[in-house]
Amino acid sequence: MNINGSTQVIAHIGYPTHTFKSPMIYNPYFEQAAINALVVPFSSQAPVYPDFLKNVFTCENVIGALVTMPHKVTTVNLVDRLSITAQIAGSANAVRRAADGKLEGDMFDGEGFVRGIRRKGFTPEGKKALVVGSGGVGCAIAASLAAAGVSKLALYDVNAAASEALAGRLKQHYPALEVQTGSNDPDGFDLAVNATPMGMYEGDPMPMDVNRISPDTFVGEVVLKDETTAFLAAAKAKGCKVQVGTDMLFEQIPVYLEYFGLPSTTAEHLREVARIEY
Repeated sequence: MNINGSTQVIAHIGYPTHTFKSPMIYNPYFEQAAINALVVPFSSQAPVYPDFLKNVFTCENVIGALVTMPHKVTTVNLVDRLSITAQIAGSANAVRRAADGKLEGDMFDGEGFVRGIRRKGFTPEGKKALVVGSGGVGCAIAASLAAAGVSKLALYDVNAAASEALAGRLKQHYPALEVQTGSNDPDGFDLAVNATPMGMYEGDPMPMDVNRISPDTFVGEVVLKDETTAFLAAAKAKGCKVQVGTDMLFEQIPVYLEYFGLPSTTAEHLREVARIEY
């Protein structure tokens, strides 16, 4: 890739950055498609992130930001305009500068997750889903599952207030949806999702009791450190169909590209050109 004075930059902001996989997907695609753009990781810890986000957009060649842990929730209060999806999720993972110079935020994690499970044959309409983790990605997945028509949505987080707040937003926008909080027991659910950071480090506890998961349950993961986390390996050993964390990435990237005004593509093509390392 020839980086020059006309290269457009997408800032990939989060902490820690050692698990980042997006540059290994976007940048090979840009190179293959002769798009003069680049995704660059920026390791920004929470205390300095608010100033950093605003400052990075003072650079005119920065066309957008991919926002990841632990900043997705914070971002909703740092932009001038927020999409409806991001409002429901209570988090944003995409920021761009609008034509009037204002910063706009949106959330694509949930859409990427739902697109992925649909592609694997899981139909969320009328199903019962458990989402463990009510941070940025968990809220986004819950919001998209509600929009996709699940009949029951159980939410759990070690911070009970986070789950309760998410439940309140969901009930406001989806009054017919059955929403439950306070338990991470996967028994009786058609879909079980780990939307926590558990699995990023060796020895992390399981996000839920795998022994309580039915072999008929579809199991989803958001952790990107390894393609098959210990949680997914345990679920697969029980016979469950699974979705790995990178699937959510691939499915949402075409939406990101359109959001940033760049030529889009398909998840299949991105997989063909990606150079992911673990």
